[in-house]
Amino acid sequence: MAVGILLAGSGILRAQEGPGGERGAFAGGQMVRGTVTAVSADQITVKTEEGDVYQVAVSANTRVMKDRQPVKVADIKAGDGVGAMGVMDAPTKTVHAVFVAVIDAEQVKKAREELGKIYITGKITAIDMDNAKLTVMRPDHVSQVIQADEGTSFRRGGRREQASVAGAPAVGANTGGTGGESITLADVKVGDMVMGRGAVKNGFFVPTELRVMDASARGQGRRHEAGTPADSTNGNSTASPQ
Repeated sequence: MAVGILLAGSGILRAQEGPGGERGAFAGGQMVRGTVTAVSADQITVKTEEGDVYQVAVSANTRVMKDRQPVKVADIKAGDGVGAMGVMDAPTKTVHAVFVAVIDAEQVKKAREELGKIYITGKITAIDMDNAKLTVMRPDHVSQVIQADEGTSFRRGGRREQASVAGAPAVGANTGGTGGESITLADVKVGDMVMGRGAVKNGFFVPTELRVMDASARGQGRRHEAGTPADSTNGNSTASPQ
């Protein structure tokens, strides 16, 4: 699946960091993910899915990537999705970015449309063991009931998958990859983060593989995220209360 987001296998924002390359350099940094509303020579204005507006300050030392290739700030357009990592100045809502990953607006749109249809990501808020159903709060604040079947496998995700879920990619994801521990539905808990590919069957999204990350492992990975709309509904999805 194109684009990751929040959004979450490895999201495109994470993937563009390169294999193991950039993450270590960002220790202690914070990430803001959102949709670009304005661009200048040294600043990108980003609106998160919660409606917060942040300024991303860029400099000659900021690495800006799109489709794994370096790009210039001038190449970024309103409507594109970005994930900016750096030092946060909370009072001014400004991120002094070390790294900026860019997602084309068309990819963002496509990923929004596919969330809940060909992939799922979010936090489990309820589990119906009798019917093998999970209620997932997606990054776009839509609650969706998904259902496992005999073809669904569960894995407590590998390193790349966990990193992406911890960052909670706001838009599409690539859930492929190896690693992680094979588990069962009985091992999944409310509060866990999940992601997986699948399809809608009989009105419910049915994952073929569901990657799971413990809620306790997610704490330090939480980030400001955005890039997906709050009004999307698919299948058995309903907008969550504000």
